[in-house]
Amino acid sequence: MALINRFSRLFRADLHAVLDRIEEPTLLLKQAVREMAEDVAEDEKNLKIIRFEQEQGPVLQAEVDAALKEIQHEIDLCLDSKNEKLARSVIKRKLELQQRAKRIKQKADGLASELASLTERLETNRNRLAAMQQKLEILEEDQANRSNQSTVYDVDVSISEDDIEVALLREKQARSGS
Repeated sequence: MALINRFSRLFRADLHAVLDRIEEPTLLLKQAVREMAEDVAEDEKNLKIIRFEQEQGPVLQAEVDAALKEIQHEIDLCLDSKNEKLARSVIKRKLELQQRAKRIKQKADGLASELASLTERLETNRNRLAAMQQKLEILEEDQANRSNQSTVYDVDVSISEDDIEVALLREKQARSGS
């Protein structure tokens, strides 16, 4: 069993080495840059959504506060007129509004922490994206320089049959002279 495990690990290692040689680093880096740019764009979109929701929080809170003030006046009116049944109904609405106000506050607190973490993650991802783009530029420049160097040294050499015959005669002459 141990022998089979060793062979399978050896085979996987050789397969990974072959794949690493086949894959082009430039293409892999370009794909990574595209994926990172998509992640940054998605985070920026989420950041806008969170900021919009944060802006809506105070508006909703103001509406709830205004409704609570109005309900308090209605409760006072019901109690002054000694109509407890109606007062209970209005108090129920007041309690519902108070719960809604509490949920709005909790949502605002959650949005604040989510905004902070998303902002930090976005900044980190932007820095990583910039670093990856720089690496890609350097790699592309390096490959361009290598291709330029190889074209300088890769000169088409054509050897004719006559050149081969002359070289053969020189070799024979050099051997007979030594």
